[in-house]
This record gives sequence, structure tokens and C-alpha cells, in this order.
Amino acid sequence: MRASQFLISTLKEAPADAEVTSHKLMMRAGMIKKLGAGIYTYMPMGLRVIRKVESIVREEMDRAGAVECTMPVIQPAELWQETGRFEKMGPELLRIRDRHERDFVVQPTSEEVVTDIARQELRSYKQLPKNLYQVQTKFRDERRPRFGLMRGREFIMKDAYSFDRDPAAAKKSYETMAGAYRRIFDRFGLRYRAVAADSGAIGGDLSEEFQVIAATGEDAIVYCPQSEYAANMEKAEALAPQGPRPAAKQALQKVPTPGKATCEEVAELLKVPLATTVKSIVLATDKLDEKGAPVSTRLWLLLLRGDHGMNEIKAGKVPGLDAGFRFATTGEIEQHFGTRPGYLGPIGLREPVTVIADREVAVMADWICGANEEDFHIAGVNWGRDLPEPALVADLRNVVEGDPSPDGKGPLAIERGIEVGHIFYLGTKYSKAMNATFLDEDGKPKVFEMGCYGIGITRLPAAAIEQNHDERGIIWPDALAPFTVVVCPIGMDRSADVKAAAEKLHDELVAAGVEVLLDDRGERPGAMFADWELIGVPHRVVISDRGLKEGQLEYQHRRDAAATKVAAGEIAAFVKGRLAAA
Repeated sequence: MRASQFLISTLKEAPADAEVTSHKLMMRAGMIKKLGAGIYTYMPMGLRVIRKVESIVREEMDRAGAVECTMPVIQPAELWQETGRFEKMGPELLRIRDRHERDFVVQPTSEEVVTDIARQELRSYKQLPKNLYQVQTKFRDERRPRFGLMRGREFIMKDAYSFDRDPAAAKKSYETMAGAYRRIFDRFGLRYRAVAADSGAIGGDLSEEFQVIAATGEDAIVYCPQSEYAANMEKAEALAPQGPRPAAKQALQKVPTPGKATCEEVAELLKVPLATTVKSIVLATDKLDEKGAPVSTRLWLLLLRGDHGMNEIKAGKVPGLDAGFRFATTGEIEQHFGTRPGYLGPIGLREPVTVIADREVAVMADWICGANEEDFHIAGVNWGRDLPEPALVADLRNVVEGDPSPDGKGPLAIERGIEVGHIFYLGTKYSKAMNATFLDEDGKPKVFEMGCYGIGITRLPAAAIEQNHDERGIIWPDALAPFTVVVCPIGMDRSADVKAAAEKLHDELVAAGVEVLLDDRGERPGAMFADWELIGVPHRVVISDRGLKEGQLEYQHRRDAAATKVAAGEIAAFVKGRLAAA
């Protein structure tokens, strides 16, 4: 390919609304252009990267036995109403109507459509297992689209759906996909972790996220360097402390803490470790009538150590809170505790609340909490002596660096990641709701066991850039680069020898199956090199009159600090060798 035939549109500065590195560099490199909020045109250079991602994904999905299809972007609302998601999904689901006033959705995912296919086409256990996948445009009406392709509204996704006759077979399909995903991400050449995850709104039991490691990642990844344990922050278990609760050593004491409404402030005032304080978080659950109006409200007091943060996903799995909770209002808190937030505690309540202690708090002695009186706290609090044992003890907190790993093989570490893939074992969540059945070996109808498996095709290049860039621009892994090699002839329009050498190398690499671009635009060397460093082509060969006279050309990998001189007659073999070693 000649650069003069291609569309190269680099910018010196990123648009003002570009926030993260990947957004800035993709805009500057001419890979995407903004059309609207969270909606982008994939320009030729960026589309080549996306096609590389798609190709690897398709190869490994096909290798794993999945079968490709394409489901419509616009889907009838009736299917979504069968599962209840038309009403439940919220404003992220874009709902539209046609000229006949019929309801449709712009698909964010396709569980309903693929389940409809299965209930029509897969009639017997003999047709199972089956895995259907697509690479298709999706739309989620994000309230605040940002970060370019990292959190856009329109995006391309690979979504796959497996159908099996029983849980054991479904878990086997899940493991097959887990293996395929590891091969996919290995081939991308990115540092990633597969972490245990919560299934969230999609539902299901087994669940893993695939996270590209990047300092700018939105997600916290918890792992044990000494073992295979890895989970996202929502899923990572905080183990109960070893040993019995210490005996009480301090007397109960009410202490003045004027204006000190946080655990950090109280610890500083009293000159005690933050870990000796306990924070109070008040949640509420509402009992509703058949019309959805609240009939009664129950308050729950969650107690966590002052230096720990509450994990809402874990809290939502506590019996009684698992049907849904909200944070209590100031009015509800004042009614039950007699004071405003900041001075709350489990002693001396006006009205009863259900106390749930985090595992750490349950074995603490001589701790400090609010006195349920403004500007006062209580020190020397002990379970059993000063207040009843908690109604429930649960894992409520986010883990922190240095916590023991749940597998007992060392301390936990935390790093940042960007989610680019997620796999779920769904069970019968959708097949049951849509009455999707097959005839089993005994001749009786049985609902399908399902799994679903997604990869953010257009998110992945952005994640790759967040992991691989420097002050000059993008650094693509070979597997994702829009072009693997760029040939940069200096003065090609003025030197027949440079032109001939550049075209010879270009043609030889093309014949070897290398994706190579010959920059024949006639740009000055500084501008030409700056473009390719910004775009991130990993291998560059510079051809000049001086070099040809010396019998040498210059090769430089995008990560190299300096060029390597290579004999002109050996350059093609040298480049091919570097590509083979990559």
C-alpha cells in the first residue's frame, strides 16, 4: 500500500473534549472522528486496527466450535417484554417506534433474539451443544459518554451465546470459551488478567472479566502474586481475621469530638489509629404494595472499620438486602438515631435497626463509634459487654493491598485494569422466561442452560493504547497495528535510487505477506517520522541517498531509542526476522 493512496489525517493537537490518552491519540492519529456524543466514525487507519481485532476473535471463536451469525440491530420490543428487560433495563436501552406505533429497541445485547432462535431451531438434545456468535454494532444510551471508544454509545461487540442440555454441559461450554478467550488475549500481545467477577444485571453464576492492565483503568483488579487468584474489587473476598476477639481492656467512655464527623478526623483528634474506629452506614429496604407504593421501611446499620470502604455488591447479597436497598434519608436517620450522619453508632438508638457487622468489626475490641449525639463519639466499645452481638456478620468491605489471599497463598496486590471481555454462565435465566425448550433423551421438554460471552471489539484498541504509548504517540503490538511496517524514503521524489530501493523493499515485504505501507507523500523527514510515531506502526525502515551510498539502511522498532544500521541487501530478511520474533 502507498501512503498517497491511503487517507492519513494526523493532528498536532487533540480536540479539547478528549480526556484520556487513548481518546487523544486516536483523534490525533486520524483513527476516529467524532460525529456526535459517544458516536464516532472509524476512519481507515482505525478501521484496520478494528479489523485485526475482529479477525483474531473470529479465528479463535471458530476454532472453539462457535458458529457465526448476525442478529438485527433493531429488535422488536415483544422479545424484550418476555424477559421483562424492556421495562427494567432503564434509559440505557434506546426504545423507538416505527410508523405503525410498534415498539422496538436498538440492541445493546442479544440474549432475547438468540434465545428466540434457539427455541425455534434447536428442538432436540441431539443438536446440542450449540454456540452462536456475532460481531455486530451495539448501542447503549450512556448518560455521560466519555473517553472516546472507552465509553461510547455506539460500539462494536462480539457476543456469543451457548446452549446446553444440563448444567454440567453448560459449564463445559463455559470452560471452552474461557480457554478461547485466553488464546484471543494472548494473541493480542497485551498484558491482561482474567479475574473472577460478579455477574451484575445480566445474571448467572460463573463469571470472569478479562482486564487489560493499564494505570488509567477504571477497574481495580485484585490478585495474589504468589498464586493464580484474581478477582475484580466487587468480587474479591475479604477473609475474616484469624484468632478470637481480644478481651476488653478499656472502659466505655463518651468523648467530645466537636465538628469531627469522619473517622479520619476523629482518629486524628484522639491520636489513635484509624483502624480502631468504626464507621456507620445506614441502608433502607422498602416493602411495597401491589401498586409499587411503599408500605413500610426497615433500616439496617452496617458497621465497617474506619479505614475500610463498603462494597455495595457484597452488601446487596446479605439476606434482607438482596432484594434491593437504598441509602437511608437524613430524615430517616434522625428519626432512628436522634442525630445527623457523622455521629452515628449502634449504642443508644431511638428506634430498632438491624445491625450488620463486617467480619473485621465483629472481632474488634475497644473500638470507637458515634455516640448518636452531635459532636460526641464513644470509645472503648466492646461486643457483648456494651451492646448485643450483631444480628449478622458478613463480608461487606473492599479488600485492600496486603490482605491475605482467599486461597491462603500470600498477600493480595491491586492494580488497575480496563474491562475488554466478560464471560457468564447464565443458567436458565432467559430460556425459562421465554419458554425456550428442547426435547431431552426421555422425550420430555427441558429448558436450555445458557452462557454468554462478550468482547468489546472497538473498546479493545483504546485499551491497548492506554497500555502502550509514550510522549510521541501510540505503540501498537504487531497483532493490532494498522500496518506492521512502514518504509520511509527520504527524498524519494528527488532520487531514483531511493525510489527504486523503497519500492523493491515494499514489494518484497508484500510478497512475503507483510502489511507494509510505503510513505510516498514526499514529506520532510521530521514530519514523516512524527506521523508514524504518532500512529504507532511498530517497525520502520528509513531509506536515504547517504545510506544507500554507504550500503546501509536504518531499521527502528517503535520502542527502540535509536535506529539500527542494516546492510541494504539484508534489510528484507532482517525485517522478516524481527517480525517472526515479535
